Amino acid sequence: QVQLVESGGGLVQPGGSLRLSCAASGRISRINTMGWYRQAPGKQRELVATISYSGSTNYADSVKGRFTISRDSAKNTAYLQMNSLKPEDTAVYYCKLLVVVAAFRPEDLYWGQGTQVTVSS
Repeated sequence: QVQLVESGGGLVQPGGSLRLSCAASGRISRINTMGWYRQAPGKQRELVATISYSGSTNYADSVKGRFTISRDSAKNTAYLQMNSLKPEDTAVYYCKLLVVVAAFRPEDLYWGQGTQVTVSS
């Protein structure tokens, strides 16, 4: 019932910037949380940033001060602005959605397909 489409990944030099987008579509009653996770080769998937229904944000220590998560409620879209990128930020970035798709249902979990971010000279 819900689909996530990620975009904005690519190759960037150290110190550069990228903005990722995650657009949710389908039957949605309420989005509880949208967030970004990443997984580098040989490593476990880790939290990058989240934004709740109330607008509260949470960031991994490694990205605080460099990354900013935001949302456009009218478009059901979350963004991740990534500045001062480092080679260690290289990973596949996944959008995560916790959503209530209809009244009287518990929240459901959805993942985007992932978008590659590569930071290299």
